[in-house]
Amino acid sequence: MAGKKASQDFNMTAITLAGLEEVLAQELRDLGAKFVKPGVRAVTFSGNQYLLYQANLCCRTAIRILKPFAQFKARDEKELYLKVRERDWDEFMTLDSTFAINAVVSRSTFEHSLYVAQLTKDAIVDQFRDKTGRRPNIDVTTPDVRLHLHMHENIVTLALDSSGDSLHRRGYRQQTNVAPLNEVLAAGILLLSGWDKKTALYDPMCGSGTFLTEAAMLAHNIAPGVYRKDFGFMRWPDYDEAMFHKVYQAVLAQEDPDNPVEIYGSDIDPDFVEAAFQNLEYAELDQYVRVKEVDFKVASKPEEKGLLIMNPPYGERIGDEREINGLYKMIGDTLKANFQNWDAFVFTGNLEAAKHIGLKPSRRIPLYNGPIECRLFKYELYGGSRREKEHLVGEEE
Repeated sequence: MAGKKASQDFNMTAITLAGLEEVLAQELRDLGAKFVKPGVRAVTFSGNQYLLYQANLCCRTAIRILKPFAQFKARDEKELYLKVRERDWDEFMTLDSTFAINAVVSRSTFEHSLYVAQLTKDAIVDQFRDKTGRRPNIDVTTPDVRLHLHMHENIVTLALDSSGDSLHRRGYRQQTNVAPLNEVLAAGILLLSGWDKKTALYDPMCGSGTFLTEAAMLAHNIAPGVYRKDFGFMRWPDYDEAMFHKVYQAVLAQEDPDNPVEIYGSDIDPDFVEAAFQNLEYAELDQYVRVKEVDFKVASKPEEKGLLIMNPPYGERIGDEREINGLYKMIGDTLKANFQNWDAFVFTGNLEAAKHIGLKPSRRIPLYNGPIECRLFKYELYGGSRREKEHLVGEEE
C-alpha cells in the first residue's frame, strides 16, 4: 500500500524569488514535473513522492517545496478555527512532534497573519488535548513539522513544508562577507545569463564566492541539496528512507567531474579571497575554481572569450554617492578596455550608479535582492568597431 501511495501524483508549490519563476518552472519540467504553472514568486506543479524528494535536492532556484493538503473558505475567526480543527492532525504529526505555522494573509477580513497563525495553532493543539489530554509543542526555529497557511480573499490553503530550512541554505557556506548574495538568487542569475557551462566564467568582485560556488555546482551537475543533512519531509509519517536514498544516489551518479570549463574569481580584499577559497574547499569544489587577489581596474580577461558576472557594491551608506559613481565608471572603463569579445552581466541595486558604467545594455532583467529592487544588465563587449554590430543589440526592459 505504501508503494502505491508513493507512486500517486499530488499537487505541489515551489516558492522562489520574484523574477525567477520561469527559471524554476524549467527546472521542474526538466525533472519530469507535470502541469507546471509559474505564478508570483511560486510555481505550481504535480508529481509523486520521488519528485518531491528530487525537487528538494535538485532545484537551484527553489526556496521551499510545499505540499498543499487542504483548501477551504473562512469568513470569520470561528469558521477558521472550526475548519482547521475538523482535520485529522494525527495524519501529519504526533503528540511528541514540535510544529510551527507560517501564515501569509492578503485581501481578507483578517488583517494580521500572526493572529491567523495563532488561531490555527489553537485549533490543532485543542484537538490533541481533547483526544489525549496532552498537546504537541511549538518550536519556531527547528520544528519537526512546518505548516504554511496562505489566505487570499478568505480562501485558506494549508500546506506542509517539505524543505524544513530554506533551500538557499545549501550547507556549504562556512565563511561569509557582510552581505552575501543569496544562493538561490546567484544560481538564478547564472541560469538567466544563459551560460553554456563550456565558456570561461569570471567573477572579479567575488566576495565570499557565492557565484563561483554555484557556477561550479552548475558546471559539474552537482545538485545544491547534496550538502544538506536534513529536510522537513524526513520527519513526516510517510517518509520513505529507501526511496530518498535511491533519489540521492541517482543525483550523485549524474555529476560530471570531468567538465573542463574554467571558472575564475578575484577580489580586492584578501579576506574575501580567503573566505571564497574556504567555502569552495568545504564544498569540495576548490579544484574547479581559481581565486586570487586582484583590483578589478587592473584585471584582464583570463581567456579570449568568456562570460563575466559581478555583483558590485550598491553604496547604501549616505555620503558616498561620488565614490560609488566612480566605482561604476571604473567598471565600465575596465570592461571596455580589457574584456573585448566577452559578455558581461552586472547585477546591482543602484540603478543610478549603473548609468555611470557608460555602456548600452542589451538586456535589463528586473530582480530583487531582499527588499532592494535590482537589475541584471547584460553588456556585449565587442572587439573593434561597434557600429556594424549595433543592429544586433535589442533592448529588453
